[in-house]
Amino acid sequence: MGQRRPANYHTRQGQCILDYMQSLGGGHVTVDQIVRHFSDEKAAVGQTTVYRHLEKLAAQGKIRKYAAGGGKSACYQYAGGDRRCREHFHLQCEVCGSLIHEDCDLLEKVRRHLSGSHHFQIDMLRTVFYGTCKKCLSAGAKSVPAGGSGT
Repeated sequence: MGQRRPANYHTRQGQCILDYMQSLGGGHVTVDQIVRHFSDEKAAVGQTTVYRHLEKLAAQGKIRKYAAGGGKSACYQYAGGDRRCREHFHLQCEVCGSLIHEDCDLLEKVRRHLSGSHHFQIDMLRTVFYGTCKKCLSAGAKSVPAGGSGT
């Protein structure tokens, strides 16, 4: 019968994934990009291992996970103890996948209104507005219809 590992058990692969996320600073990556990075580095870190460690790191608050809509891959960001992502909104382009950190007075007023008038606290880390970014709109991309996949 195998031994059960403690919840705080660390592996070399897990540390490599955390180190890679730290090296990106505030950059966002998908699981596929992480797997590609380790493949390029000739490191044996498979997709299942990456998923497992990212979920563990997210649960520990060391990274943030932003779920993408429309069947697109989630992206991940190193948290680094930085609370700034708790203080602004996130916009994700459904065309190119970019994640934009947005400080907006009007959205902040909405957040305060929901809190004060409706006693509802928005989780800024998990709240993402989906649409089409300025760059993609300028390139002629069509806005993705609500609930659509953009195809």
